[in-house]
Amino acid sequence: MEWRVEQIVPDRKELKKALRRQALARRDALDVDYRANASLAAARHGEGIAFAPGTVISGFWPIRSEIDPRPLLATLRERGARLCLPVVLDRETISFRELLDDTPMVDTGFGTIGPSSAARVLDPDLMLVPLAAFDIYGRRIGYGAGHYDRALARLAEKGLRPRLIGLAFDCQEVADVPDEPHDLRLSQILTESGLRGVMPA
Repeated sequence: MEWRVEQIVPDRKELKKALRRQALARRDALDVDYRANASLAAARHGEGIAFAPGTVISGFWPIRSEIDPRPLLATLRERGARLCLPVVLDRETISFRELLDDTPMVDTGFGTIGPSSAARVLDPDLMLVPLAAFDIYGRRIGYGAGHYDRALARLAEKGLRPRLIGLAFDCQEVADVPDEPHDLRLSQILTESGLRGVMPA
């Protein structure tokens, strides 16, 4: 009689959940002063981001223990970037509203803050992407809602492929993020230790 041995392959979604949980626990454990200083360090390193004046760059307002992109956004604006922020419209959809110096910020749901509905909607050329975890190959784990995946798919339908830069703390790096067919990779990663490219997988 022939015995067949089946290899047990862990479910990718379950692996992602575990990696997300562990990375966010490390991020939550960071000292408040460390997070503030690391955000400033990331802003300094972000001066190495190449773009032309007038480029539309999406950032995000920090929630929970996220790295704070606001110092970086101020630097990018000084260099001529046109800024926008993601706004959660519903459980499936985000759009990107222009952020000007006098833009009123409102509660946009799900714990986020962004420009009001009076702000102009823009399509980003470059996106600073929040994340839970990342690896050296530019693969990221988000928060599980899929907002950015769907937003990127909608932009692709319009023929747009914005450059993606992950923004996070060093402690959120993991050895290997399980890849799924719909996942788009980051082109660069910005942390408190620098702006780096990604390795080919």
